[in-house]
Amino acid sequence: MKTADTPTAAAGTQAAPRPGLRERKKQRTRDTLLRSALELFTERGYEETTVDDIAEAADVSQRTFFRYFASKEEVAFFVSRLAESHFLAAVRRRPPGEAPLDALRGALVESWDTIGDAVEQLVPLELHMRFYRVIESTPALLAAHLRRATELEEEIARVVADREGLDLDADPRPRVVVAVFGAVMRVTERIWSARDDDAGLAALRDLTASYLDQVGPALTGSWRTTP
Repeated sequence: MKTADTPTAAAGTQAAPRPGLRERKKQRTRDTLLRSALELFTERGYEETTVDDIAEAADVSQRTFFRYFASKEEVAFFVSRLAESHFLAAVRRRPPGEAPLDALRGALVESWDTIGDAVEQLVPLELHMRFYRVIESTPALLAAHLRRATELEEEIARVVADREGLDLDADPRPRVVVAVFGAVMRVTERIWSARDDDAGLAALRDLTASYLDQVGPALTGSWRTTP
């Protein structure tokens, strides 16, 4: 990730030192492996790509690959984990008086741009978005994605429960509101991935916002069009 190499504007506060040469070389190797893996997954397919293929494309040995990643699945979801960490951080920063669903939506809006910037530090954003389409069409990746989504929802529910001063194991509401929010995200991901065009992050953001607008009416309003 990008590290500032100039002092901050705050008096007496200095930015973190720039990584040394060795650390920068390691980051470049990791990023090359990430990019090579995602490019191969999107061009050949996840199942058709081996660790040896990724290592060869990155011009490193298989042994070097395993210094950075434990498996193909880990490299496949490395960038997604970064995006999730940005969202979780945004949830924790929301004003304490916000209702839970409003806090989740506000965190999503707040983190859209920072997520994009963070992804760009590792791989091209366009490549990351193309890989999301691969997830939907690959059973092994989709299963892993759904498993990880369940784990993330539990983590978010704990954050929500802490914000509200609730016992997560005694009060079902944090898990329920996070499940609703997660379902909206899942629906919009699926619809966005099924599009024939090359819609990017902005299209996914707009689609998600429009679906979140429907949560309240869908849960509490009448759906009937005739008396």
